[in-house]
Amino acid sequence: MELAKKTIWIVVFLFAVSCRPNEQAPYPSEQGGQTMSFKLTSPAFADGQMIPSKYTADGDNVSPPLAWEGLPPGTQSLALICDDPDAPVGTWVHWLMWNIPATPPSLRENVPPQKQLPNGSRQGVNDFGRIGYGGPAPPSGTHRYYFRLYALDTMLDLPAGASRGQLEKAMKGHILGQTQLMGKYSRQR
Repeated sequence: MELAKKTIWIVVFLFAVSCRPNEQAPYPSEQGGQTMSFKLTSPAFADGQMIPSKYTADGDNVSPPLAWEGLPPGTQSLALICDDPDAPVGTWVHWLMWNIPATPPSLRENVPPQKQLPNGSRQGVNDFGRIGYGGPAPPSGTHRYYFRLYALDTMLDLPAGASRGQLEKAMKGHILGQTQLMGKYSRQR
């Protein structure tokens, strides 16, 4: 009986440790593979911190620089979805990008709003109705903006200008790992 109690406490402790907030957690692949430590960062803002106005509709409205590490083995390309779950009309898509090369392990600031980029990356239509990045422009309050990066085992056969739903459908069954970076923004009035 005593051994059973100790075992339960060990399981509870391990579960609690694995659920600590504000840490980059390893994400399991859709294909049941080994979990990886896959991380997305930005030199412009830290996870959970404010996004500088330069990267918003109140500033230059350019995409922030992003960097990643710890790609799962077998990664052939990356896909990026940036959205705002706090929008009054429901989750608002700010940026869709796929067929991003795994190297170099970064996206520079100010990715041009083009359907297809010289490196083969493609961009979709955001909820502003435009191709590429559309920066934060919350009508009120502080909103959260999630930059979700997916490691894929293939290049996607998806035309530029696709929607979020089309991108998610194309990624299904090809996700090796996922990570995210969350930034916040509030307009000063």
